[in-house]
Amino acid sequence: MYLFGASGHGKVVAEIIESLNLCIDGFIDTDLDKISLLGYRVFHEYPDGPLEVVIAIGNNEVRKRIANQYSCIFPKLISNSANLSHRSVLGKGTVVMAGATINVDVNIGQHCIINTNASVDHDCIIEDFVHLSPNVALAGNVFVGEGTHVGIGACVIQGVKIGRWCTIGAGAVIIRDIPDGCTVVGNPGKIIRKIEHKL
Repeated sequence: MYLFGASGHGKVVAEIIESLNLCIDGFIDTDLDKISLLGYRVFHEYPDGPLEVVIAIGNNEVRKRIANQYSCIFPKLISNSANLSHRSVLGKGTVVMAGATINVDVNIGQHCIINTNASVDHDCIIEDFVHLSPNVALAGNVFVGEGTHVGIGACVIQGVKIGRWCTIGAGAVIIRDIPDGCTVVGNPGKIIRKIEHKL
């Protein structure tokens, strides 16, 4: 198994892989100054052949671009210390970090990051390429659109819909629906910017 991205996020993903007793063949990174990470070789070009690859990059746009560029096997990874309902569904390439909780009838798309100690309650829908940062808390029946990044410690009350390619600031408290392409900060969350996203 290879990891795209030889940086901090890649280190965390690598330790999940090690804890699952899976083999790491190396990292892939375009930065020519990176030679090794955690004792594993860093490759600067995509190795030959059909490969099992985890995209270990926190940036949602970059993760989507890589996923669309390469024909790989993208396994999902779940930390041994995550709490995952057997009635939840995870898409390919999604990584669930240590201490995260995913409750009953949650549906999480492809290439998402459910980061350390994040909590996703019942019946939430998380679309592809979403990143829930550490200590994010989603109440029940929350919808998070494709490519949205929810910042560290943010909270979302039940039934709220967050649009595609939004940025929810650290510690924000979201109490009403958020349209596509918005940046939201504060308690209660306030839209400070809206952009058209073409991905």
